[in-house]
Amino acid sequence: MREKSKKQLPLMRLTPDHPQARELEAISRILDAEPTITAWVHQDLCRGRELSATGANGMSAEQVLRAAIVKRMFGYSYELLPFHLTDSISLGAFCRIGIADKGFKKSAIAKNIKRISPATWEQINRMLVVHGKEQKVEKGRQARFDCTVMESNIHPPTDSTLLFDCVRVLSRVLNALRQYGVKVHFTDHGRRAKRRLLAVQYAKKEGQRKAAYRDLLKLARSTVGYATAAIPQAKNNAGIEGLALAAELERYVGLSRQVIDQTERRVLQGEKVPAAEKIVSIFEPHTDIIVKDRRETYYGHKVCLCVGASNLITDCV
Repeated sequence: MREKSKKQLPLMRLTPDHPQARELEAISRILDAEPTITAWVHQDLCRGRELSATGANGMSAEQVLRAAIVKRMFGYSYELLPFHLTDSISLGAFCRIGIADKGFKKSAIAKNIKRISPATWEQINRMLVVHGKEQKVEKGRQARFDCTVMESNIHPPTDSTLLFDCVRVLSRVLNALRQYGVKVHFTDHGRRAKRRLLAVQYAKKEGQRKAAYRDLLKLARSTVGYATAAIPQAKNNAGIEGLALAAELERYVGLSRQVIDQTERRVLQGEKVPAAEKIVSIFEPHTDIIVKDRRETYYGHKVCLCVGASNLITDCV
């Protein structure tokens, strides 16, 4: 037995004969036949950016679009996606990543994919429907409607974790203002708020739990007061960066007040707060509370799909 094979390695990547590889090739042919799709993505990537002839070469619009398709098809996270794009022969060829390319970092891939707007995805779906009709894949004479839940990327919401998030995020923005030279007078209650969060979670008696909640609410109100007072100072004394941080403070102050109000009503006053008036995340405030089959509760959005006889999705609401 030889330790190493003397057979010369091929210079070109050989696409494996596998159903998924053939599926990727079929998708690639559709994207090549409809260059307008890539043009739409390119517009999203360039919107609000200044073009420069210097610097390193980034991802092309075509690579961003194809990487987004791969992420959705195989359910990869942003952490695993860069590895699979460079490690897999089929995925690398599909995303037009050459052998000499070093690949792209997670931050670059995530930032670019997130710049593709919902309106662009809707336009892409409409063009695919037209393409399916022209290729006689879907006649549109039959339709089936189905609804599912798309969950938001949030932690399981509780009143105590939401209050802690408010204190933590507002303190982070206030500390950022200090770095830009703004004289912000506040006390960072993050460590104390975390201790009250743990006290709520591990309380054995109702009285202990409510006492921890009262102190956590006090810390949240105090931090909201610091942030409210710092907003005009940020707008007047920190330039463009201060305006951005002031807008961030205004956003989180409003959400924090809503969290404080619903916690007081539900925990201290024993009131049953309607789902429409609740907020389950300050990072994804658009998230809805959805009870499925009267048993399981999901946090996200209800998506209704219209599917044709060929299983092509013709509409999504």
